[in-house]
Amino acid sequence: MSWFEFDWVDAFTDRAFGGNGCAVVHDAAHLSDEVCMSFVRETSLVECTFTGPSDVADMRVRYFLASREIPFAGHPTIATVAAMRSRGLITSETLTLETGAGLVAIGLNGDEIEMTQVAPEFGVHVPAELVAAAVSLPADAIISPPQMVSTGLPFCITVLRDHDALRSARLALDPLRDMVRAAGYSGSDMAEPFLVTLKGATEAGDTYSRLLLAPPSPPEDPFTGSATGAMAAYLWHHGLMPKDSFIAEQGHGMGRPGQAKATRVGPSDAIAGVKVAGLGYVLMRGQTDLPD
Repeated sequence: MSWFEFDWVDAFTDRAFGGNGCAVVHDAAHLSDEVCMSFVRETSLVECTFTGPSDVADMRVRYFLASREIPFAGHPTIATVAAMRSRGLITSETLTLETGAGLVAIGLNGDEIEMTQVAPEFGVHVPAELVAAAVSLPADAIISPPQMVSTGLPFCITVLRDHDALRSARLALDPLRDMVRAAGYSGSDMAEPFLVTLKGATEAGDTYSRLLLAPPSPPEDPFTGSATGAMAAYLWHHGLMPKDSFIAEQGHGMGRPGQAKATRVGPSDAIAGVKVAGLGYVLMRGQTDLPD
């Protein structure tokens, strides 16, 4: 057993108990998968990160759910950088992270942390009736063809007609499994629909989203940075977002409001990357004794 420093950070917010929490365990990227997953389960958070040295970047970051390691995640990236900056570990306005999805460029502009997600991969279209069943909605609540999109992690981007439909969505596990199979993924893959409306939760927002999660994760994610990048790419690709940069909102219905700025890199018909920017609030820090 060894003691590791950690920070608990609320990402995509400038205040305590907003946005999405993530515990960042420093100098712990060498820990076993089981220890990392057990730590996530102990925190009851959706994801945690474990950092370490890198031969190809400024820092290596590993991302874990309660059930498995994933290649990349958005709000934990913001949280990780906020944690390192709060400890004086970042001395420049740019850095690069080594992740399972490749190298991720980070820019710092005052308190804002901006990550450049990789160029989007547009996958299969998933039948709207299957997606609707997975979130307990009628098929006509979906106003654009659902599609698997990834800027580091795949999500089924699903545009809903209004906030009423968004609020009414409830995850149904058996139909979700049918939807995931139709999308060509296995049951262990994260492929829950990322639900988005083309109206913000507040006057400041351009979109408002929800991500409902299957067990053993908590039932809903307060803010999802990786899905926000995929969602932004989808909206630009399908001509649903006229702005090159817009404000995405999530978490307001949970009492954990979060906000990010999404900016396109390149033209809408040849997107080279998606920049997702937000703030991070370091809520607490301490030490944890973990099997080394």
